[in-house]
Amino acid sequence: MEYSVCELARLSGVTARTLRWYDRIGLLKPSRVGGNGYRYYSESEVNRLQHILYYRALGLELRRIAELLDDPAFDRLSALRGHLEMLEQERRRVDALIASVRRCIQAEERNETMSDHEKFEAFKREAVAQNERHYGAEIREKYTDAEIDRANRRMMDMKPAQYDEWKALEAEILRRLESAVRSGADPAGAEGRAIAALHLRWVRFSWAGCTPQHQIGLASMYVQDERFLAYYDRETSGCADFLLRAVLAANGRA
Repeated sequence: MEYSVCELARLSGVTARTLRWYDRIGLLKPSRVGGNGYRYYSESEVNRLQHILYYRALGLELRRIAELLDDPAFDRLSALRGHLEMLEQERRRVDALIASVRRCIQAEERNETMSDHEKFEAFKREAVAQNERHYGAEIREKYTDAEIDRANRRMMDMKPAQYDEWKALEAEILRRLESAVRSGADPAGAEGRAIAALHLRWVRFSWAGCTPQHQIGLASMYVQDERFLAYYDRETSGCADFLLRAVLAANGRA
């Protein structure tokens, strides 16, 4: 079955203007263009649009989505399973936050005092659980169960101020990576060294014994594993690669 732009817009909930923009940037080309200039989309394009909308819901930028969908190794069933896993993780994250907010409301209604530990428990527990779900098998195979268990305990034992600093560092690293890539900065330059230092400091919040060699191993995983790559490159492609090269340069491996 074929759909015109207006028909596909009604079917998908995406505006006709957005579909025309996707065509213009090469993200979603119509299967054919009629003699009257109208665009028509077949089942293949409908499936591609479905993936685009899933990836957009997960926060990926359009350029990154195009890279994923145009990869010769792209597999629709594997991608759908990945969408499901990430959406279920997001649901668990939201459920944990809902439970935390409910506890806050109950405490206020009953004039109870929540401990600082309770206030941040849901955030820290979800961070540990999400890390295990995403990367647990890989990092436990690469390092040791004892090291990863210690890192998880350190995370759960973080004081509120430490947790805030850890999250702020994470945001700063992502922001500076995106800025460095967009500006064409040298990973071996001053900004690259600064980002590598921030990354090591961030990792050591949960992994106190992280050595430069460990840091290189982590940064290497960021470019080798699609899940890490999607995290670092979600807004700007090339961030994971920049971080790896910055870490290598900072440790004399450039």
